[in-house]
Amino acid sequence: MAGHTNAPGQSVTSRVLSILAAFEHSASARSLSEISRESGLPQSTAHRLLGELETWGAVQRDAQGRYQIGLRLWELGQHAGRKLRDVARPYLQDLFGLTQETVHLAIRDGAEVLYIDRVYGSRRVPQASRVGGRLPLHATAVGRAILAFEEEWVQNAVLDGELVRRTPLTKTDPAELRRELGKISEIGFALASEEVRQGSCSLAVPVFQAPGKIFGALGIVLPTSRAHQLERYLPVLQGTAQRIQAGIAHLPPATLRLPASVAKPTQP
Repeated sequence: MAGHTNAPGQSVTSRVLSILAAFEHSASARSLSEISRESGLPQSTAHRLLGELETWGAVQRDAQGRYQIGLRLWELGQHAGRKLRDVARPYLQDLFGLTQETVHLAIRDGAEVLYIDRVYGSRRVPQASRVGGRLPLHATAVGRAILAFEEEWVQNAVLDGELVRRTPLTKTDPAELRRELGKISEIGFALASEEVRQGSCSLAVPVFQAPGKIFGALGIVLPTSRAHQLERYLPVLQGTAQRIQAGIAHLPPATLRLPASVAKPTQP
C-alpha cells in the first residue's frame, strides 16, 4: 500500500492503510512530511487522519512531534498468529538454550521471507531482520530452505522476478540459485553468508506442516568469523524443526498462517 496512493475515488480505509504502511519497513519515528510523501497523501489529509489514529491509539508522537506505531495497534498485532507462536515459542527458546545463539522461525509471504518469531543471543552479531520483518527469499538461508521445497512454479516465479542485491555477496544469478535449491532439497539445509548484512551468516532447515508440504524454516545466525561452526548446529536445528512440525500438526488448518502465493501461471 505504500507509495503514491492519492488516486481519485480512493476510500478512507485505503488512505488510512497507506499511512500505516509508511511504518512497515522502519521502526523509526516519521515526520508528517515523510508520511505524506510515502503515503502519497496531501499533508492536510495525512495530518487529519493521523490525528484520528492518535486518538484511537494506533499511532503516538514522540518528544519531537514525530509519529510512531502506538501501543494499542501493537497490542492488536500480537493476536496475529498467536496460537502458532504459542506452539513454536517453547521449542525456539529451548533451541536458544542449547546453542546460546540467535535463532528464528520464518515463513514465505510472496517472494519474501517473513520472520514470525525470534530469540536473540547476547553475542554480538549484525542483525538484518526482526520479528515481523521481511527479507528477499533468494538472499537468506531460511528463504532458500523454504524455496527449495516449494512447487516448481513458485521457484520459477521467484527466480524469474527481480532478485535484489543487498550486499556484494548476494547471489542473484537465477541459474546459480536453481542449482543451489536443487542441492538444498537433497541435503536438507541451506547456508548463507553476508548476503543481506555483512558480518553475519546463517544456517537454516525446512519446517513442514505435512509430508511434502512446506510450512517455513528454522534458522540460526552467527558472526561471519564463526562461519566454520555453523554446521555443528545442524542436528539440534533439525531436531527442533521436527518438534515444531509435530506441534503444528495438531493445530486446526485455519490456525496456520499459510504461505502466500506468488502469481501462479494460468494453464493454456
